[in-house]
Amino acid sequence: MDLIFASNNAHKLEEIRAVVSDNIDIVSLNEIGFTTELPETSGTIPGNALQKAETLYKATRRNCFADDSGLEVFALDNRPGVDTAHYAGGERNAEANNNKLLKELEGVTDRSARFITVISLIVDGKAHEFTGEIKGRIALQKEGTGGFGYDPLFIPEGFDNSFAALPQEIKNEISHRARAVHAMNKWLRNNC
Repeated sequence: MDLIFASNNAHKLEEIRAVVSDNIDIVSLNEIGFTTELPETSGTIPGNALQKAETLYKATRRNCFADDSGLEVFALDNRPGVDTAHYAGGERNAEANNNKLLKELEGVTDRSARFITVISLIVDGKAHEFTGEIKGRIALQKEGTGGFGYDPLFIPEGFDNSFAALPQEIKNEISHRARAVHAMNKWLRNNC
């Protein structure tokens, strides 16, 4: 079964392809020549995932899924949340986002946080939602060179190193995205 993933993010594609069943072929937007910007204007993480998946399905009439993720820092009233990718401004700039987060947490002792991913899957015109989350804390400084986004700052519960310092296979096993993909994969195995 082919499933179009509403993304061209190479890191996300790699993470998801490592988790899904062998009988499912994850196809990127580039691979189908889809260049239209997908909307993310719902104001919520689940809403953005559904909005992107519905837009893609209406344009292609092919089974597809979209995700939206957010980092919620409890001391910051769950910011950056839905604005995770654009926290430091309009452009997606991981370095600026990380720096802004560190600045806002200066002197803050409770650095607990969670990553959440919501996947909206559309199969045969019907939408299904899957959620994954991982709790952890924000490091005092960036660590590691792997991953992307806030990975150099997020230390998952039960670990002493950031996502960016952990081996990719461990991150692929425990991450919020992996947990949502595992849930989607289980549904696909049972229903398709």
